[in-house]
Amino acid sequence: MRNPYGGKPYRVPLAAPDCDGFVFWTRNAAPFSAAFDDVAAAGLPFVVQFTVTGHPRPLDAHTPRPDVVVAQIRDLARRFGPRTVVWRNDPVLFTSLTPPARHRETVAELAASLAGSVDECVVSSAQIYRKTRRRLGRAAKTGQFDWKDPDIDEKSALLGDLQAILGGCGIEMTVCSQPELKIAGVEPAACIDAARLSDVAGRPLAARVKGNRPGCICAESRDIGAYDSCAHGCVYCYAVSDHAKAAAQAGTGVPGWGVHAVNDMVG
Repeated sequence: MRNPYGGKPYRVPLAAPDCDGFVFWTRNAAPFSAAFDDVAAAGLPFVVQFTVTGHPRPLDAHTPRPDVVVAQIRDLARRFGPRTVVWRNDPVLFTSLTPPARHRETVAELAASLAGSVDECVVSSAQIYRKTRRRLGRAAKTGQFDWKDPDIDEKSALLGDLQAILGGCGIEMTVCSQPELKIAGVEPAACIDAARLSDVAGRPLAARVKGNRPGCICAESRDIGAYDSCAHGCVYCYAVSDHAKAAAQAGTGVPGWGVHAVNDMVG
């Protein structure tokens, strides 16, 4: 693959013993559905980090409807076990279309639908990167919504409410790489989670923690992906600078996917 930061090609091993498992990121698993059986048949465990937020269309223009995604998650859990899927309600975005009451209502509906199919929900408050600020600013000028990046206390208060809602459905909430948020009883998320992969594999796996930013406790992995390759058109995205370009590129592949090959494990 090509390094997304410099374009230099390099190789990532995808077979044992050099690779011990996979973590897939997606908002739409349908194009890859049959391939999961091939991955399982290869004897390597995998976990799917599956994003569904229920944001209104001005924020998530081309993502599948929440009911479609819920059905996909439930199908994956039925086929491969509930430890295989992690629900991501990420990011929590503060806009006039998504006030705290809307977030609480949406998470309650999704949690009720996903109870028994997932045991963890990863959340984070939107990180306002430069691309994100620029895209949100352009979209807000259309008059469809206003947005803000609130203070830590306001973010923590809402996420604390979401924790209670999720807990009521038997789903643990974890927070991705935001140690500044102080929410009692909430653990940091390990999105590349060697313990979860061990459970899926049915054998012990171990990997050193090698996060990619402050507060990240992910296991060491190799990221397979590219910028400007997702056609979902979310206005808060930091990985796409030009939606038209991304949509054109996605015509030759599967939009909205990321893959991590988890290696340097011993078991």
